[in-house]
Amino acid sequence: MGSKVVIFWFRRDLRLEDNAGLHYALKTGGPVLPLFVYDRNILDGLDNKADRRVEFIQAALVHLQQRLVQAGSSLEVRDGRPVEVFEQLLFELEIAEVWTNGDYEPYARERDEAVKKLLAEKGIPFHSLKDQVVFEKNEVVKDDGDPYTIYTPYSRRWLANLDDRHLAPFPVACYIKNFVQRRPVDVPSLEALGFARTGGPFPRNVMGAGVLGGYTNIRDQPAVIGTSRMGVHLRFGTVSIRDLARRARAESATYLRELIWRDFFQMILWHFPAVGKGRAFKPVYDLIRWRNNEQEFGKWCEGKTGYPLVDAGMRELNATGFMHNRARMVAASFLTKHLLIDWRWGEAYFAEKLLDFDLAANNGNWQWAAGCGCDAAPYFRVFNPVLQAQRFDPEGLYVRMWVPELGRGAYPKPIVEHEMARRRALEVYGAAVKGGRG
Repeated sequence: MGSKVVIFWFRRDLRLEDNAGLHYALKTGGPVLPLFVYDRNILDGLDNKADRRVEFIQAALVHLQQRLVQAGSSLEVRDGRPVEVFEQLLFELEIAEVWTNGDYEPYARERDEAVKKLLAEKGIPFHSLKDQVVFEKNEVVKDDGDPYTIYTPYSRRWLANLDDRHLAPFPVACYIKNFVQRRPVDVPSLEALGFARTGGPFPRNVMGAGVLGGYTNIRDQPAVIGTSRMGVHLRFGTVSIRDLARRARAESATYLRELIWRDFFQMILWHFPAVGKGRAFKPVYDLIRWRNNEQEFGKWCEGKTGYPLVDAGMRELNATGFMHNRARMVAASFLTKHLLIDWRWGEAYFAEKLLDFDLAANNGNWQWAAGCGCDAAPYFRVFNPVLQAQRFDPEGLYVRMWVPELGRGAYPKPIVEHEMARRRALEVYGAAVKGGRG
């Protein structure tokens, strides 16, 4: 390209607008080469070659490329393992520095350290900025510097620390001329990556005007589109967390609390990375004697448990990659408490199916449901899926949408009786807690 370049490495931030790392990369004066790496350490572990998340990423990159072409530049897309990709880039280019936005997952931290070390050997700085959360790492901690492990005091401190500067956008448009000027390079097709296209629709990255106004009252009703549907966009950074937090701050304290939960789980994963590697946050719950009945797990996965709200949620997940949050809680509680199946089985299934899968949130919520996580619901609280359906889907609109055979002979009988399952769960959990204390 004729001169030293500044690389901006896109990962969980697939947008030009309000992008912290991209803002600072462009402020260097450039020329800035925008880079995306299809990470084979991740892609090669995906068994489903029609994975809609890969399809979402590819569509986001095509859109990103269109914007860059308008600016006279082009996205550089590589397919490989990140360290090997940067080794090749070092051979091809003179690199002045590399900018990116931080990621808090255990694998991402290991990946970034490896790339940072490689670049350091060549004297090339590696800059990582905060972009996917409002507060990160040690920015919201107790007075003694220890991390919070309970949401409510964390949220109070989060809100007390918040001011306008934390939500201020990072402008990019005024530095757009600092991108490398080059001819467009094609974004690889899904087929070239070894994946198939499903053609299914994705949620829009624009939240409806009336969503936050009614959010508090209707967010728990699965038959109504009363949630933001921003999960996948937050996961891949096609929206800015700061933009959503500004709107929530002005329009909905309830939705803002949900965004705080997201920061909280990211903070927990950062301080306690073992939870992202299969460990219970509260080690005593690793003593639970799970039943782990594979046939019952299969019925749960297929949405054939005989409990309509559980089954509706699982079928929605399997068909769309989305499940309403209330249904997620009930389905997770049912698997861990009614069936006494290890929460890790459910966590892995959701990780495979959810379009908006995020390790920190998925792990945090599964451990919450199972009673073994930070700020967990007490183990003796067991959701009654029948009462949950009566309360949150009283007319059965959600259930009938996904379980049309309900009321006919084809619908299965419950695979377990609620009261018996509840007593059994309390005995097994109680024995684990008692054993751990002993």
